[in-house]
Amino acid sequence: MSLTRRPADPSFDLEMNRTVTIEVKQLDRVVIRFAGDSGDGMQLTGDRFTAETASFGNDLSTLPNFPAEIRAPAGTLPGVSSFQLHFADHDILTPGDAPDVLIAMNPAALKANLKDVPRGRTLIVDTADFTARNLKRIGYDENPLETGELDGYHVVPLNLTGMTVESVKEFGLSRKDASRAKNMYALGLVSWLFQRPVESTISFLETKFASKPDIRDANIAAFRAGYNFGETAEEFSVRYEVKPASMAAGTYRNISGNLALAYGLVAGAQRAGLPMVLGAYPITPASDVLHELSKLKRFNVTTIQAEDEIAGVGAALGASFGGALGVTTSSGPGISLKSETIGLGVMLELPLVVCDIQRAGPSTGMPTKTEQADLLQVMFGRNGEAPLPVLAAQSPADCFAIAVEAARIAVTYRTPVIVLSDGYLANGSEPWKIPVIEDLPTIDPNFTTAPNAPDGKYLPYERDPETLARAWAIPGTAGLDHRIGGLEKEDKTGNISYDPANHDLMIRTRQAKVDGIDVPAVEVDDPDGTAKVLVLGWGSTYGPIGAAVRRVRKVGGKIAQAHLRHLNPFPANLGDVLMSYDKVLVPEMNLGQLAMLLRAKYLVDVVSYAQVRGMPLGAAELAEVIGNLVEETEGIDDDARHLGAAAAAVKHGEALVAEQNGHLKTEGAR
Repeated sequence: MSLTRRPADPSFDLEMNRTVTIEVKQLDRVVIRFAGDSGDGMQLTGDRFTAETASFGNDLSTLPNFPAEIRAPAGTLPGVSSFQLHFADHDILTPGDAPDVLIAMNPAALKANLKDVPRGRTLIVDTADFTARNLKRIGYDENPLETGELDGYHVVPLNLTGMTVESVKEFGLSRKDASRAKNMYALGLVSWLFQRPVESTISFLETKFASKPDIRDANIAAFRAGYNFGETAEEFSVRYEVKPASMAAGTYRNISGNLALAYGLVAGAQRAGLPMVLGAYPITPASDVLHELSKLKRFNVTTIQAEDEIAGVGAALGASFGGALGVTTSSGPGISLKSETIGLGVMLELPLVVCDIQRAGPSTGMPTKTEQADLLQVMFGRNGEAPLPVLAAQSPADCFAIAVEAARIAVTYRTPVIVLSDGYLANGSEPWKIPVIEDLPTIDPNFTTAPNAPDGKYLPYERDPETLARAWAIPGTAGLDHRIGGLEKEDKTGNISYDPANHDLMIRTRQAKVDGIDVPAVEVDDPDGTAKVLVLGWGSTYGPIGAAVRRVRKVGGKIAQAHLRHLNPFPANLGDVLMSYDKVLVPEMNLGQLAMLLRAKYLVDVVSYAQVRGMPLGAAELAEVIGNLVEETEGIDDDARHLGAAAAAVKHGEALVAEQNGHLKTEGAR
């Protein structure tokens, strides 16, 4: 396919009289990665290219990746920041395993990312900083652009910095300030290469730098110059076209996980008719939720940037006592600090939504990297028996729905609820179909407004017979006063109690309340019902698992897939689902935490696939693991499958009983 080069916008053409025939290749999907210093604006560049792609109508998924250091030394490997975007003409689930195009703004960006780029793919490299000094500081003895090291790639070396400075010289900026627009030059070039609409970027720059006319005009000029360079340069004889994706009818916008979570929390509070109070302390990668909610005061949202994590959750729980929906956000290190107050919320039986945007640990760990290793912490990391519901979002857009569900459970059952997201979901983005608010569930806070005892007194721990939720009265309601505090409550009256039987009753009642929460059954994707292997995931493994399962099915593999959004309590049918397959594979970004819970509860010897790299699971690698497991199970007939499952259950049960009674050594139990 070929066409005559004619720009859609004449203002972008530097040589209006030039006509050149150019080939246009149709692609169904592309993965692009922008990489440079953390001060080079790679996240902004990626965001703008994503916005252009979203407005064009492609399905997309993104993976921002940036260093934990606020500003690492320029030109060093620890300071490299990148943004990866996968866009396609069909439904996609991940930001892609490897880039088809890498735009590297300096030698460090090239070296840090080259290992991820398959041979034969395209490297667009800014050559301006490829000096002997800069190369030596990152371990290059010679210039890789000249040694043949990159011969297996399609390399396009360009002095992007120099061309940027030349394109904006009319604005009188210093060379340092002028070179800062090189990310816009690169964005213009890639926008031309993949035929992205550019109007949104021009409008964005006009708004962002409205108070700085020289900076505004320089960035716009650099963006246009990059686009025009693609039009006129001999280095690019091919452009690429990825057509819009087919999507269900509706209104869509691109949304990140943290933004979706913020909107979902507000929607949940609105559907409950409650004011919302967020108490939070800034922490990566959860801070964006605080930032976004602080902009939404018009929806009866109050945000409190507390002095520390403990104060943040204390303010949120106090707001719940006062009749609001209390919310607190953090990451793993902050959740550990909040644990005592969360336990207090369990005892006071008040609605509280706790959002844990997981990051790599332990301790401070790797703040800007993703992980799923907080599951056991949120399940059990409190003093005493303090059960609470745990939910996990499966995609950036799903963060909205899971926040609404958390608000429903918290208010309906009078309990703290923990929402698990992670750095991958928080910073990543995808198209989101904006819901009709009236279609969201109505949440009834069902406040107690009058005495609820026959003698005319108020019993704060009198319970709803169906939900076991205790009475909830707004402070100040006449005749409905009661005491709060961290000491055990007496059944019904809420008075302090040290009675052993009462303590046992309250513990079991709170556990029964959580166990009785209404959660939907787990749905299994098993196209013809003949698969012998089930892949079960939770949280952000949804995308990689889905992409891997597609690959296995494409080559004829029979595989079933299911995903958990409710982790406590588990769906009621989960045990039956697990027992109906020969093998159950559980991929996780931890050392097998869900796998351990499933083994303990259902006595099923699930296969754990665990990776803790600070990055999302790779679909290709996971597909290989799934394929191998499918091959291992071939030839097992139905009778053997059921007998094997039953035998496994008996064997596990016997081992656990024997171990408990001290009749079996630990090694034997294993």
